[in-house]
Amino acid sequence: MDAASTGGRNEQIKGIVCIILAGIGFSLMTFFVRLSGKLPTMQKAFFRNAVALVIAAGTLLSKREKFVITKAYGPDIFFRCLFGTTAVIANFYAIDKLVLADSNMLNKLSPFFAIVLSIPLLREKPSRTDIIATLIAFIGALFIIRPTGSNMALVPSLAGLYGGFGAGTAYVFVRRATGKGAKTPVIVICFSLFSCLLTLPFMLAHFVPMSAAQWLMLVLAGASAALGQFSITSAYKFTPAKNLSVFDYTQVLFATLWGFLFLHEMPLPSSIVGYVLIIGVAFVRWNKATGGKMGGKMKAQDNPTIPESAAVPGAPMGEENGGNNERV
Repeated sequence: MDAASTGGRNEQIKGIVCIILAGIGFSLMTFFVRLSGKLPTMQKAFFRNAVALVIAAGTLLSKREKFVITKAYGPDIFFRCLFGTTAVIANFYAIDKLVLADSNMLNKLSPFFAIVLSIPLLREKPSRTDIIATLIAFIGALFIIRPTGSNMALVPSLAGLYGGFGAGTAYVFVRRATGKGAKTPVIVICFSLFSCLLTLPFMLAHFVPMSAAQWLMLVLAGASAALGQFSITSAYKFTPAKNLSVFDYTQVLFATLWGFLFLHEMPLPSSIVGYVLIIGVAFVRWNKATGGKMGGKMKAQDNPTIPESAAVPGAPMGEENGGNNERV
């Protein structure tokens, strides 16, 4: 094995480690949101995004980048913010009402929603594998949601499903915006600021005083989200997104672990069937995208850290797309 191959392999390992750290970060975010107790969803969402806003602003200032929004991608950023924010609110509501693993899994449907939405919004034609995988993933979601009148968690499950839809839609608009030249730190700041402004009036109207422990949980939720954000961004610096997509589902495994160890939760058998279907088709898509091998030359559309102006706007949406590293 030559030095180039060894170096490439090391980069892939670093990428995998980072994506697993991201899974830990985002699963801990949902865990700490749950531990913050009976607080209004809007209040939780505000503080989570306030922390993200501070971190994003600090990143922009440290890089000394200009805050610029042009007419070309302004509407795309707006819809990214709208769908991303409503997805966060729906996801937080689901986190409070569902088994932790279920809420995380429903949110992980976002790549499949992105496949569907990329058809009208990006004029991209999904492959037959993507179409079949999406149908199977949605069938898996039915096993988790259990749409029957006897399911007392139906509304929270549908909220969690919308969280996945909103996140997938937000990813598509991120893709559109970056393809037109929008900078990632600018998009992050807009999203965080929009989220804070939208949730602030609701929070003030229904504010619940918090104990020191609740303040700590929400700060830890924001910090965990930051860990996930920076880890997933670092992961895509090391290796193409198509090599990492299947490892992103470790978030569900960690969420299941936290729920079992600390909340005494155990997913229902039907939910486990849903997990297997969704993660299974994600594995099939990953295997097809990589040819069963990790590697390949890094391309602009594979890696969101390559300048957005160099990316190919018409590149296929799917496991090759690294645009979804900016989490809601």
